[in-house]
Amino acid sequence: MEIALGFLIAVAIGITGVGAGIITAPVLILFFHVSPPYAVGTALAFGVAVKLLVVPMQLYRRQVDFRVLGYMLAGGLPGVLIGSAILSKLNVPSRQGILFAALGSTIVVMAALNLYRLWVRPSHKPIQDQSRWLPLITLPIGAEVGFSSAGAGAMGSLVLLAMTPLTAAQVVGTDLFFGLCVGLVGSGFQLTAGNFDSAILVKLVIGGLAGAFAGTYLAALAPQRILRAALSLWLISLGIQLCWSGLR
Repeated sequence: MEIALGFLIAVAIGITGVGAGIITAPVLILFFHVSPPYAVGTALAFGVAVKLLVVPMQLYRRQVDFRVLGYMLAGGLPGVLIGSAILSKLNVPSRQGILFAALGSTIVVMAALNLYRLWVRPSHKPIQDQSRWLPLITLPIGAEVGFSSAGAGAMGSLVLLAMTPLTAAQVVGTDLFFGLCVGLVGSGFQLTAGNFDSAILVKLVIGGLAGAFAGTYLAALAPQRILRAALSLWLISLGIQLCWSGLR
């Protein structure tokens, strides 16, 4: 079951661009009954494994802007450590309700941002380069990744589109590299703390390796707008379920 899940999530990433964390963590919590810290750690490690296959392709195509990436990492790397520390502080029975509600809210917001990215019409006005302000914005984005494993894909792309003159391909490549870097730090933190399920992680990665190649191939054939919209709506429903679990 976990192998099939890893395959489907990796295919969804390749087709829609939605990050591994925002899909994996809520599914592990709601359907596999994994505790939130373990789900976040497992999702981060799984996302890193998938991105390690995709990012070299972006580098080969020269779709990564390293100057902008440096600004993003200046805020994102400290942020992911802060978010991971917050997650570890909430990992006590008396605060599980707060943790469920916070994770659910984060997932709803990130999925809604994906819908926004899908339907918004980009402006044709030239965008000024404001990349020097990126560390201030990627700090909370990194914190979201460390806390919930979600956020780098949806938020990072929105920020790059709004604040830099990068092309769409450069936005995708730079944001994927950013997500890989913060995912490496966040997953390292969680793995060191023991917040992961090794049996589930191995099965997810096995399925994800095949799914990453399949998703890359299907991306050119699948109706991306419809799939992204359906997936984002489904994630919003999962986030609401997590919030309801926390309130109960």
